[in-house]
Amino acid sequence: MDWGMKNRISKLINPKTGHAVWLAIDHGYFLGPVKRLEKPGEIAGPLLPYVEAMMLTRGVLRNCIDANTPVPVILRVSGGNSIVGEDLSKETIVVSMEEAIRLNVSAVAFSIYVGGRYEHQTLVGLSNLVNEAQRYGMPVLAVTAVGKELGKRDARYLSLACRIAAELGAQMVKTYYCQDFGKVVEYSPIPLVVAGGPKLKTELDALKLAHDALQEGAVGVDMGRNIWQSDNSLAMIQAIRHIVHDNASVAEAEELFNSLKR
Repeated sequence: MDWGMKNRISKLINPKTGHAVWLAIDHGYFLGPVKRLEKPGEIAGPLLPYVEAMMLTRGVLRNCIDANTPVPVILRVSGGNSIVGEDLSKETIVVSMEEAIRLNVSAVAFSIYVGGRYEHQTLVGLSNLVNEAQRYGMPVLAVTAVGKELGKRDARYLSLACRIAAELGAQMVKTYYCQDFGKVVEYSPIPLVVAGGPKLKTELDALKLAHDALQEGAVGVDMGRNIWQSDNSLAMIQAIRHIVHDNASVAEAEELFNSLKR
């Protein structure tokens, strides 16, 4: 791994703690105007001081995010699908590497659908992206997407998907938390970041997810709906950060959340 690649990754994963909190606001690329993400810049702006990076599309980056922000960008470069389309796994590269460099991003993100109808298309797409990214020292984040089939989120499936992503050359993987998540971490030779997934019933559930994922070996979390769909998003992002960077217990994070909420 050359200097440029290492330097970009050091902006995404805090070198002091070895952990990361990312803010996911890329949902609109296939879901459209998600509740409370109708105006991405307004919802993300106050949260950005508390994250290592934000994950989003080039359209939202250009139109909604202040160019003076020091927060690194993970650019979603896969797309071509929608929630009402033929199949969510019908996804491909939609942003060039030249465009990513022009936008000064720190990594590019691409979804793979292992076991999906268009599995081959997404795995070849990831491989092609890695080939191009290596030329420029650009890290690639593989996202183990499952489409609408959330039942696939078990250790056996996620171990398979994460290992394939690593074998194809990705530098990092964003995946889901599951029972026996430690096995998924054990079988992956590259860092794993856990997605928040759909909005959980309570903030406490999201805090537990983050805590358990870190305890079992994840390097961080990339949360969206469980942050910005909370009625107390500023308190929530700081409580998550307390877990990730301060090794706080769930009880300590909940105490901080309740204190900030008031």
